[in-house]
Amino acid sequence: MPVGVERPVAQNRKARHNYFIEESLEAGLMLMGTEVKSLRRGRASIVEAYAAEQNGELYLLNAQIPIYEAANRFNHEPKRPRKLLLHRRETDRLIGLVRRQGYTLVPLKLYFNARGIAKLELGLGRGKQKIDKRETEKKRDWQRQKARLMREKG
Repeated sequence: MPVGVERPVAQNRKARHNYFIEESLEAGLMLMGTEVKSLRRGRASIVEAYAAEQNGELYLLNAQIPIYEAANRFNHEPKRPRKLLLHRRETDRLIGLVRRQGYTLVPLKLYFNARGIAKLELGLGRGKQKIDKRETEKKRDWQRQKARLMREKG
């Protein structure tokens, strides 16, 4: 695999629709061996997942990584909390933003980096209201129409 190419395992496409993503960052995940094998098969879902604080550390909650069939009794729980690996200063900053300013930590993408290590792209976002979602949709439609008109003209 070429250097710098990421292979997405799971994406949360609705995140940018439901949240204003102001910042994104990369976090490592503390996984079991069977979870990594299941991820390498490309079977995971982070649509309903979110990151939250537990005991001063950040955890990925509600992420679905299905069991690895070949592992029999040494398998993992599909929806167990998974610890996010971040620097202490970064963790403290994110916890402070979530507590004081009402941000939400939304997983955007789960992928393997160039070295083959599972990473999670986290977005720091604020929730959108219905009117904000409509406004975003209008802008997207106008951009599509504008591109269509430019293709037809030139």
